Amino acid sequence: MRERHGSSRTGWLRAAVLGANDGIVSTASLVIGVAAAGGDRSAVLTAGVAGLVAGAMSMAAGEYVSVSSQADTEHSDLARERRELEEEPEAEHRELTAIYVGRGLDPQLASEVARQLAEKDALAAHARDELGISEALRARPIQAALASAAAFAAGATLPLVTAVFASPEAAKTAIATLSLAFLAILGAIAARVGHANVVKGALRVTFWGAIAMAITAAIGRAFGVAA
Repeated sequence: MRERHGSSRTGWLRAAVLGANDGIVSTASLVIGVAAAGGDRSAVLTAGVAGLVAGAMSMAAGEYVSVSSQADTEHSDLARERRELEEEPEAEHRELTAIYVGRGLDPQLASEVARQLAEKDALAAHARDELGISEALRARPIQAALASAAAFAAGATLPLVTAVFASPEAAKTAIATLSLAFLAILGAIAARVGHANVVKGALRVTFWGAIAMAITAAIGRAFGVAA
């Protein structure tokens, strides 16, 4: 049975975790800041919805541009490698052989491995072992953008729903408490999927989320429109 490794999920996992985490922290901080400034429920929800839409679009655009740059670099490297394989196959064979020798194979075996892999798919062999590009880790801009936007919107929805059902008097406390709980769960899940320390993953995102909410609440109180 083929083993499943966390590294095969790093692309979509990174985008999804970043999006959901950002959605919770930024939206919770925004609505807490508006509430601390004396805004009523309507103002709080309006700010939250605006933050959700703007944040989701921003995350999608930013992720698309970032991952597109990575994809452009990969395509350029693969095109150059394809050209070199056509023009200098022997030099490329020696290059691949040297890589395998550096990893511990004796020269004769390394040369044979390089030859057999090249017969099957020379470009794939060089992409994987020379350039570090594999199918599982290839840059996928659209997938990353959609994952980021959807994750941000899902995360931002959590403090918004809390704001809808919480009483005005308890809104700030309820939003902060539940948002921090959501962040802890998200951090733990992300760590579990990535085979990392669950407690450390939960504490890391919870700590920074609490800092962000505390700062925006302080700013809201400082510039409040109501007592």
